[in-house]
Amino acid sequence: MTSANFDNPDLTLKVLFDRWPATASVFLSHRMLCFGCPVAPFHTVIDACREYHLDEAKFRWELATALL
Repeated sequence: MTSANFDNPDLTLKVLFDRWPATASVFLSHRMLCFGCPVAPFHTVIDACREYHLDEAKFRWELATALL
């Protein structure tokens, strides 16, 4: 089972959205279809950034900011 630690690279997007729903707004602001995607239980932030050609460090900063 994946730990619900926000910085865990193995954290799936489903767990991320379930635990921290405010992060969905970051995905939506980038026009990412991850929120509600049937693959979200298997993909991580790393996978999403790779798929959408986003800088992972910057994206993670945006996610962290959404939690404030």
